[in-house]
Amino acid sequence: MAKKFMLVNRKAPYGSIYALESLEVVLIAAAFEQDVSLVFADDGVYQLKKGMQTKAIATKNFSPTYRALEDYDIDKLYVEAESLAARGLTAEDLVTDVKVVDAKALAGLMEQQDVILSF
Repeated sequence: MAKKFMLVNRKAPYGSIYALESLEVVLIAAAFEQDVSLVFADDGVYQLKKGMQTKAIATKNFSPTYRALEDYDIDKLYVEAESLAARGLTAEDLVTDVKVVDAKALAGLMEQQDVILSF
């Protein structure tokens, strides 16, 4: 029986391994046919920002990978509205389609999960 996994991304995409590790866990959980949701909050919203230039830090920009998640039946991507607004971003600034939810709605989604992992 599938479990509901929610991965909460709170860290900026570069400067640590958190964002890439989260992406790996998402793909592993999906491979085992689990019900996977991804949340982007706080500085984690930057993981989805369009047009990131990473050449100066000698790192590959992996944000386009999020567009491919749909191919793995991962289509529950949520962004906390307050985090977007605090950083001057909108859903149009992101590399893939997401559902923008406020903190209260996000808390409700979290209550429905079997497993929550924070990165």
